[in-house]
Amino acid sequence: MYPTTRMETEIGMPVVSVVDDDISVRRSLSRLIRAAGWDAETFSSANEFMERLPSPGAACVLLDIQMPGLTGPQLHEWMAENGVLLPVVFLTGHGNIPISVQAMKRGAVDFLLKPVDEVVLLEAIRQAIVMHATEQSRGKRLNEIRERHACLTAREREVIGQVIGGRLNKQIAADLGISEKTVKVHRARAMEKMGVRSVAALVHACNTAGIPQT
Repeated sequence: MYPTTRMETEIGMPVVSVVDDDISVRRSLSRLIRAAGWDAETFSSANEFMERLPSPGAACVLLDIQMPGLTGPQLHEWMAENGVLLPVVFLTGHGNIPISVQAMKRGAVDFLLKPVDEVVLLEAIRQAIVMHATEQSRGKRLNEIRERHACLTAREREVIGQVIGGRLNKQIAADLGISEKTVKVHRARAMEKMGVRSVAALVHACNTAGIPQT
């Protein structure tokens, strides 16, 4: 079994979608992927893949180049245009430098030629899964910060907006026309709701989530 990271385990069983019109390739890749400890789904065409909703957990796509209907690069372009943000590893017997360069420019994790060494392929898949797991974890964290921020009162948001802007309590008090003691109360309540214990942590959380200073 190929080793997984703690992040992969927390998000769930990673899923590798194999999109290739050759049934023998799909079967062999499926066996290899499952033996490595991941789940595998196979699709005989780009259209078949497009009809399925993306996996909710960590995932990636192992994509052929030449297929009936939409080609691999065309499917990759469709994914980007439609917000299907799964990392892609191209595996093909028909690659060339212009195609590979274009694929990498569009964000492909790797571009491998058949026949491929199993170790090389599994490492490329692993990198793609870790990339997706990292993005999912980051997205979850951003949503959590924004949800916490939305729970603040209007005054608490005003106060922390100035705190992350580097303003002192007495300056904030003067700007808002309230006492310095009241500023401290609002700041303490806001930090508790935001789940942070220090101003540095508050600033980092707000900057990460794109919460503006005032």
